[in-house]
Amino acid sequence: MAAILIGFFLYIANARTPRQRVAQQIFSSLSFVALIYCLASGRRSTADCLSEEKREGTLGLLFLTDLKGYDVVLGKLAATSVNAFYGLMAMFPVLAIPILLGGITQGEFWRVLLLLVNTFLFSLAIGVFVSVFSWDARQAAGANLLLLLVLIGIPPAAVGAIAYFTTNNLVVHPLFFSCPFYTLFNCFDIYYRLDPTRFWWSSATIHILTWLLVALASWRAPHSWQDHPATQNKELWRDRWRRWAYGTPAKRQALRRLLLPVNAFCWLASRARWKPTMVWVFLVFVAGWWFYLRLQTEINWWDESLGLTTTLMLNSVFKLWIAIEAGQRLAEEQKMGTLELLLSTPLGARDIVKGQLLALQRQFLKPLLVCIVVQIILITAISQHSTDNPPLIMRLGIAGIVLLIADTTALIWVSMSAALTSRTPNLASISTISRVMILPWVIYGAVAALATLSTAGGPPPGWNFFLYLWFWLGIAADVGFGLPAWWQVQTRFRELALQRYSRTTQAGK
Repeated sequence: MAAILIGFFLYIANARTPRQRVAQQIFSSLSFVALIYCLASGRRSTADCLSEEKREGTLGLLFLTDLKGYDVVLGKLAATSVNAFYGLMAMFPVLAIPILLGGITQGEFWRVLLLLVNTFLFSLAIGVFVSVFSWDARQAAGANLLLLLVLIGIPPAAVGAIAYFTTNNLVVHPLFFSCPFYTLFNCFDIYYRLDPTRFWWSSATIHILTWLLVALASWRAPHSWQDHPATQNKELWRDRWRRWAYGTPAKRQALRRLLLPVNAFCWLASRARWKPTMVWVFLVFVAGWWFYLRLQTEINWWDESLGLTTTLMLNSVFKLWIAIEAGQRLAEEQKMGTLELLLSTPLGARDIVKGQLLALQRQFLKPLLVCIVVQIILITAISQHSTDNPPLIMRLGIAGIVLLIADTTALIWVSMSAALTSRTPNLASISTISRVMILPWVIYGAVAALATLSTAGGPPPGWNFFLYLWFWLGIAADVGFGLPAWWQVQTRFRELALQRYSRTTQAGK
């Protein structure tokens, strides 16, 4: 459905463009979206497939039978990925439609299909490989994303470094072979005809990595479920990790004395001492990036493009970060089955909600205020030094700051509401981000395209129309999703938290 909507939108938005060019735009856009889908859905399907078995103590029972490691791994791959693979197959007919418009050859179509299937299997292999070595679901999700970035990101980064430091800007193409985006680049005829071997070598490299990861997972799986006594070296690293994440025993005790009298759930959600620090590290990174570009490019200190890009980066990262953190603790407690235990203590639902809000305030409030002040300074300075349209820049900046506050508030309540009903923390975060952040942009793109086409050859709508459309769609999403979520959390917290047990009881009856 998403592929159909994207293709239809691109076709309508380019109604006055030659058909061959429209076909190329639709095909390349859908190919890119499908590739992102393959990289995300494969890992998501298998990220917790074996680690969940280990947590439940059932993986060892499988190996009491005649099953081998490859039987379990391949069986899990097939069982967990079938729905995602059907979703990928459903995109193939949509990808074929641009052939009817012209501009796309059958060779390009079949090469893209080969790449998508290959990448999907590659993503599945990454997920199951990491799952063999993991016990915790969140750890498995983070580790397989890290492994994906290592395999498809570090070699191209090495290419960039080599090209930058060599006098003749040498490009080592074999280092790109593990990156599916490079393969997609070489699927199209204009690049494929230059050197067909690059596409085939890249496809072969990704396929070999897939089977290598599956083989390693199959070899490790029969031994991964067993508990081994911790060695002295392992205990040393575990102690270092605990000290880094939670501080020394004296610091942990000081934090308990500080937060437990205020709110017990606030202490539970704030034990990781590096979370507030990482927000400040991000602000320092953005400031360093901003100064670096200013000094390297020697452009105007109040350049519009860089200033607006900086504000967009700050707003987007803060919103995503808050959307993930607001429901993470609640979703983890819900998944582990400990949330109902908390509700059976004198700690009531309102205390839990208050504790989560206090933890978010402790982590984000001061950096968020600094972010808003920085944006006010940037927007004011840019509008004063701009020669194009200073009032528009000022209105754009004010609208961005207002939406930052409104979106942040809505994301907190929607994330907490989703955490009480979603099966996993990742699903809660995806549901929140999709509704509050992605849906308004989808509607904005559709309305903007229709408004542009409806002018029938006349001048397109002015910037004020697009600015107000963006602003009010964001406010509508915040109100439409935020208010019901706030009401649900405030009045039905206990009912939502115990909902899955009610469903289990009804299913049993």
